[in-house]
Amino acid sequence: MLAYIARRILLMIPTLLGIMLISFVIVQFAPGGPVERVIAQLQGQDSGATSRISGGGSDFSGGQNTGGGETSSRYRGAQGLDPQFIKQLEVQFGFDKPAPERFLKMLWDYSRFDFGKSYFRDISVLQLIKEKLPVSVSLGLWMTVLSYAISIPLGIRKAVKDGTAFDIWTSGVVIVGYAIPGFLFAILLIVLFAGGSFWQIFPLRGLTSENWDQLSVGGKIVDYFWHIALPITAMALGAFATSTLLTKNSFLDEIRKQYVLTARMKGLSERQVLYGHVFRNAMLIVIAGFPGAFIGAFFAGALLIETIFSLDGLGLLSFESIVNRDYPVVFANLYIFSLVGLAVNLISDLTYTWIDPRIDFETREV
Repeated sequence: MLAYIARRILLMIPTLLGIMLISFVIVQFAPGGPVERVIAQLQGQDSGATSRISGGGSDFSGGQNTGGGETSSRYRGAQGLDPQFIKQLEVQFGFDKPAPERFLKMLWDYSRFDFGKSYFRDISVLQLIKEKLPVSVSLGLWMTVLSYAISIPLGIRKAVKDGTAFDIWTSGVVIVGYAIPGFLFAILLIVLFAGGSFWQIFPLRGLTSENWDQLSVGGKIVDYFWHIALPITAMALGAFATSTLLTKNSFLDEIRKQYVLTARMKGLSERQVLYGHVFRNAMLIVIAGFPGAFIGAFFAGALLIETIFSLDGLGLLSFESIVNRDYPVVFANLYIFSLVGLAVNLISDLTYTWIDPRIDFETREV
């Protein structure tokens, strides 16, 4: 097992390298860039997400020259700006160096978890990610816990009651839940329970109340779950439906196998058969889907929910960074997300052996 873990960890290196290389090459051909964003701001033409970024970023106004003169043809909208100012911007953003040199430097820095500073915020990228992390952790963790805590027991029950009225009407509820987009359900929750048109039971923004520091430990816990109740419910809807049907189908496949009939013929109770024999085998496929569900909830699936509920997390940060061409934040998020995803997949494989010791990765090629 140690040899398998070592091979998987070593395999992460070229995988990360490939992800970063492909992304870096795509960025080189993408229209626009941080220099053009600054030029657009100086010309008053920037209508993107950069117009919403506040804080003490770098001072770009000192080099403006409205007297005309020759400008670099590489950047649209650079007319009227001093060419020396454009060169200063290129040096500041690191674009004065060849692309291969910039890529190698980025890899070296990232290997030491040195992500530099944001182009448009006076803060290090790592500190910026740490500030947004609590929101994403809260959404991803509790959404995964809630969806699995409900879907696994419900899926088992549906498998046992396959074809009954319980199975039929719960399948209808699950399918409807899967068909409803999470952001639309989030809006419905706001209308119903967050002061939209009916009741104002839950807060509409943030993870905690303004008087958080003054609350007791119990009060802080209640306040925290009070704030995340609606976002988590909206996010768990689709994942809950998927994992429920996955659990049901997995258990149905195992229940129909010969070893289950043999266990029943030995006089074991239905509960002993279900949880002593079937559960271990049936849960393998459910665990296989855990990394994708967790990573999707943790990173990719939270953008619209964060926007609707005014939660400033990694999903919104990543989106704004891409729009603003804030490359240090973009690549740092990509690097961290990819690394976490690879690590979670390895943990998932190791969990296989914990649930079913018959699985031996030592005898298999990576």
